[in-house]
Amino acid sequence: MQSFEHDDAIVEIARLCRQQQWALATWDIDRGLSIAGTEESPNSPLGANDPLTAIKAIGSLARQVGTSLLVLRNFHRFLGSVEVVQALDTAIAAGKQNRTILVILSPVLQIPSELDRQFVVIEHDLPPREQIQQIARSIATEPGELPDDEGLGAVLDVAAGLTRVEAENAFSLSLIRHGRVTPDVLWELKAQTLKKTTTENAARIAGNA
Repeated sequence: MQSFEHDDAIVEIARLCRQQQWALATWDIDRGLSIAGTEESPNSPLGANDPLTAIKAIGSLARQVGTSLLVLRNFHRFLGSVEVVQALDTAIAAGKQNRTILVILSPVLQIPSELDRQFVVIEHDLPPREQIQQIARSIATEPGELPDDEGLGAVLDVAAGLTRVEAENAFSLSLIRHGRVTPDVLWELKAQTLKKTTTENAARIAGNA
């Protein structure tokens, strides 16, 4: 799953797991492995921050009935390791039999050729207009800070395509600069984001050439 907002993505995955009655575990290099609905000691094997241990642990999450998900946060950082790639290949093959699924959360699409055909790429949806409006109202709480009617519509139009964090930052910066939320600051931040993305893509293409 390609996402710039991992906390929100995990919340949505957890909601899906509750609806489907699936087991859910998450892992990252800082906090190690944790299983939803349980509490582990930081010194327990489940708290290990080794990526190979995390992959191999998914076998223990398998249940006789139902599906288990293991969400690996920012795991693209470890996909250059031969051992990690092989462990993933083994876990994916086993998961077809025991209904265990690996989900890699990453801001970039970076899949080794050995695993390219074994993953489905899903883009985490950006916040809809209604959520952007909720974010704006939660930040611009004083009278006059948020425009009404057409002015608010213009702000929401410009904010379309921003992540939740980007929208929060843009609204806050606008309040700091002007004492109110204006489209101009949002346009400025969107232009900076576009310029940064273009530069990063050009560098990535040059590196692969």
